[in-house]
Amino acid sequence: MLKRLKRDHQHIAILLDILTGKHIRLAEGEAVNFNLIRDIVEYMQGYTEHSHHPLEDITYDYYVKKMANIGKPLESNDQLHREHDKITQATSSLMYSLNMILSDVVISREKLISDLVNYTQLQLAHMQFEEKLLFPQFAQHLDEDDWQAIEKICYTKLVDDPLFSDNDNVIFEELREHIARVDKKR
Repeated sequence: MLKRLKRDHQHIAILLDILTGKHIRLAEGEAVNFNLIRDIVEYMQGYTEHSHHPLEDITYDYYVKKMANIGKPLESNDQLHREHDKITQATSSLMYSLNMILSDVVISREKLISDLVNYTQLQLAHMQFEEKLLFPQFAQHLDEDDWQAIEKICYTKLVDDPLFSDNDNVIFEELREHIARVDKKR
């Protein structure tokens, strides 16, 4: 499960890199593909917020409970949950702006750039927090039995990644093609 969380972060980083490029191009007055941006944000809403973040929440809550049970209670810290809530709000705001633009409603370029910058910065800071503080603690204190118990708890929350899995799902096909083109250029 920890491998899955780390792999998800690698995938999210690819998408955040694309969004960063888009907001830079917007700030320079260039045209961007708003459908592609919306696809990324839609993916993040659908997969990250409904599978990845719940898995992190469940793992963290399990970890806190385990530490308390072995006599090493942790200070109350709901930073993970607060950050997930902030990201959900930022995602909704960005998606609203994108949907307005795609519906031919005028939204200022500055508002969209601000939403994109805020969103990418929140996501990047959040992943750094998890990778530097939480994931090492999970690796140190959770054993194979713990991960199996977590997987059992998460079973109903886990879904296949609709973008980065090998299924035949045609959702996000344009985004998949874009990522493949970008990878070839690297």
